[in-house]
Amino acid sequence: MAFNWHTINAQTFSMPDFWNVVVWQECLSRVAGENMAKEFSTKVNGRAVTLRFERDEHEGRIARARAAMRAKGLSALLVFAQESHFYLTGYDTSGYVFFQCGVLTAEDGPKILLTRRPDQSQAEDTSLYDDIRIWLNAENVNPADELRKILEELGLKGERVGIELATYGLTGYNYERVRVAMDGFCTLVDASEIVRELRVRKSPAELEYVRRAGQLADDAVWAMVEAARPGISDSLVTSACIHAMLAGGGDMPSGDPMVNSGPRAVYGRGLGVPRMLEAQDQIMLEHAASFCRYTVVTERTVVLGKVPDRQRTMFKVATDTLYEIIDYARPGHLIGELDDIHRRNLDAAGYEKYRFSACGYSLGTTFRPTWMDPPPMLYSGNRTPIETGMVLFCHVVIGDRDHGLTAATGLTFHVGEKGTEILSEIPMELHVK
Repeated sequence: MAFNWHTINAQTFSMPDFWNVVVWQECLSRVAGENMAKEFSTKVNGRAVTLRFERDEHEGRIARARAAMRAKGLSALLVFAQESHFYLTGYDTSGYVFFQCGVLTAEDGPKILLTRRPDQSQAEDTSLYDDIRIWLNAENVNPADELRKILEELGLKGERVGIELATYGLTGYNYERVRVAMDGFCTLVDASEIVRELRVRKSPAELEYVRRAGQLADDAVWAMVEAARPGISDSLVTSACIHAMLAGGGDMPSGDPMVNSGPRAVYGRGLGVPRMLEAQDQIMLEHAASFCRYTVVTERTVVLGKVPDRQRTMFKVATDTLYEIIDYARPGHLIGELDDIHRRNLDAAGYEKYRFSACGYSLGTTFRPTWMDPPPMLYSGNRTPIETGMVLFCHVVIGDRDHGLTAATGLTFHVGEKGTEILSEIPMELHVK
């Protein structure tokens, strides 16, 4: 059951003292039992491993990845994307900021991870990697050379080896080290799409976590709306968002909440400097809720004081367009056609100058620095078919810099066999205080 922030009045949820015992006790009650991510115990080479999905689910993902590799003539895949580590093996870490690579062969064989000592225990406890190798920091140490030795052990000399390039887990510097180390040994092929394409369509087990993230996103909306009022810093609205999600059993999201107030409300990115809210003000709220790394995003507009007529008109156009897009998002249509609706409606209303050139993106299991999980990206001309199992975030944002007004709306939805499932129970309305 979702946490009902409506039942908490301004006195109960006073800022900055929002650690009120009433709020805290209700939040704690949500964390227990059914609100926590599931745990599944198994063993890998005798060691105990705890997964967030049944082992069979992971084994099925690995089998499909191997089949895709064979279809592309690849003998192995170098896994650098943290999302791929998690999806395939359950491995959960932030260690991808350093050189870290998994090796998955196209045929049955040991799954090997090369990582650093700080990540060893997590890899042993959370992943299905059969063999965990450690490289040690020292002057003139090149982990790419260690990676080549692993490939030699696996008999991959002269083979075509896929590598995930489109990921934050592989910097240009580290790719160059891998390229040089493998020169003359094997042929590297960009295979960024192998696991990525598997992740686009969510399984029933994944959708359970996605729906839970949707509940947390709603909790955060009510917390932020309740917190927003003149005389406080907009950073306290951000803190209310984070508190609601973490206290409800969620993860720290893979991107920071965007709470842009006043003239900043027309921005498409967040700022790091707090601003005091005024009696007449506006706030653009966009945040991701994460549960077991699965993400749902929502976007809202809050107005303090009187709503200008122009802003109310902007918001109606944005909201009508958002729901038209979501209604159209069915199997048999194309991703790019969603943005066609976005462009057509906003341009006809005179907002072409203020709209974005895309209206959303895919969501899934993500790690920092972003909650965005494209492809697919929702832009005109994208020929990707809309398929069941997709989880998409669509937003319609009108940032009218000329008049200093914003109208921002956004919802996450699941494409089902019988239609779209909006992952929010809060109507898309202008929140006026």
